[in-house]
Amino acid sequence: MNERRVRLSDGAETTVQQWGSRGPLVVGVHGLGSSRRGWARIGERLAERCRVVAYDQRGHGDSSAKTPMTLARSVEDLANVVAALSEPVDALIGHSWGGTVVIAGGRELPVERVAAIDPMLWVEPGVWSASVLPEYRTLFAQSLEEREASIRRSYANFPEVELESKLHATRRLTLEPVAALGSENAIDEGRWDWRVRVHDYPKPLLLALADPKRSVVSPAERDEFRARGGPRVRVEVFEGASHSLQRDAFDRFIPVLERFLSGEKA
Repeated sequence: MNERRVRLSDGAETTVQQWGSRGPLVVGVHGLGSSRRGWARIGERLAERCRVVAYDQRGHGDSSAKTPMTLARSVEDLANVVAALSEPVDALIGHSWGGTVVIAGGRELPVERVAAIDPMLWVEPGVWSASVLPEYRTLFAQSLEEREASIRRSYANFPEVELESKLHATRRLTLEPVAALGSENAIDEGRWDWRVRVHDYPKPLLLALADPKRSVVSPAERDEFRARGGPRVRVEVFEGASHSLQRDAFDRFIPVLERFLSGEKA
């Protein structure tokens, strides 16, 4: 397993993992409740054509720090990891919270293109404390054994690599960073609104969106991104897919991602 520790600008450390040994560099940024290993299936699939590098965001996986969880800190961590690679990065890819991190960071970082999977660009005021935190509190009220048993049932029809990556994330996650993501970004007050970051995007951007009934991006927002994103923004909707479409629509998503990474236009 190709892993190493990277020190971030505030002294915290994270673990960086790589799949593939040749080709362009693609950096993956996971979402809430996941870890770097959430990119394992994609990394293994793309290993013949590129190198996929992923790291643990704060409060997740083997990161040494649980906080701070502000978007600014998350973007700086991404920039620190990109700098630590010491060679050009071709693309960023992020899911959910990580999708917002790569959209925000990708505007300024020296990368060629950005892919965001159902990015969490906007959360309605009050939703975090009403829905997200209670879900995680219920999760952490269970023992680790109960949580793992539930995951094994839920992932029974997915490849082993997906199960192992989720177990890795679950064994390390605590409530503190989840709560901090909400409080430090004033999400309940309506301040988690990064939709404008998509407008007039300065480089190729793929927005891979879940089914409209399951996506965190509303149909109105989707249409807004198509209208105001500019000529470099490409929106792909995966009908029937969940918020984690890279998992349950894997075989449909990978060809779209490969074409995007190759520079092929829609």
